[in-house]
Amino acid sequence: MTKLYGGMEGGGTKFVCAVGSGPDEIVEEVRFPTTTPGETLGQAIAFFHKYNLSAIGLAPFGPLDLNPASAAYGSITATPKPGWAGTNVVAAFQRTFDVPLAFELDVNAAAFGEYSWIPENRRLESLVYFTIGTGINAGIIINGKVTHGLTHPEAGHIRLPHDRKEDPFPGTCPFHGDCFEGLASGPALARRWRKPAETLPNNHPAWEQEAAYIAYALVNVILTLSPQRIVLGGGVMEHQPLFPPIRGKVRGLLNGYLASPVLTGTMEEYIVPPALGKRSGVLGALALAKSSV
Repeated sequence: MTKLYGGMEGGGTKFVCAVGSGPDEIVEEVRFPTTTPGETLGQAIAFFHKYNLSAIGLAPFGPLDLNPASAAYGSITATPKPGWAGTNVVAAFQRTFDVPLAFELDVNAAAFGEYSWIPENRRLESLVYFTIGTGINAGIIINGKVTHGLTHPEAGHIRLPHDRKEDPFPGTCPFHGDCFEGLASGPALARRWRKPAETLPNNHPAWEQEAAYIAYALVNVILTLSPQRIVLGGGVMEHQPLFPPIRGKVRGLLNGYLASPVLTGTMEEYIVPPALGKRSGVLGALALAKSSV
């Protein structure tokens, strides 16, 4: 019999859980709103409990304590999500399941999913996946592995050039104000323009400004990590017209400095949408589970 694995992507607004053995072999998949930790994790546990699983990949929003030697390993730490700070996700699952539990940040899981399940990406040595939505962060794959360090990368909170005369918006990040997430996340767009981003027309000035902030962030990552591909996912990036101006602004900001034909052309194969669409995170969690046994 084919082994079954569980994958859980936990976002700030919704959780997605799936059981299967790969993208084309999903037995069941469910989505439900993110409410309280007890209710939300309880729904996920009840869903997985119906199956005989070999392992489960857990990929909630962060920040997370990913250090197995830490007393707080498995926990969500300083999140602005009310009621979730200090929630130990791994401990909640350990009380029910006696199988390997892979624990990773949601955006890291998405990066691992794009790397693991897409043959073209498997040939790369490095890939960065940005999610730009309710929050902003990046998952980094180097030599087939998710990058950790002191904690885990928090590229959504890097500082960007912010001309306050041109854009007086102070930002929405409760920790840093006008960091990348504070200036360019979905909530930042909604608060700055007083309406949800998805309701803004294609010719609205919001999109040109958004492309500029994203381009600044990508150039920082390109110059620091030199990834071979950048994947842009998340709710904001569902606005497909953003991709061409982002690529153009990245090329302009680099100004011919890096000697790679990938960066001087159209970049259509370098800065790309997720090949797995909205399922990168949950399929990445599934891949993490599979790689843990």
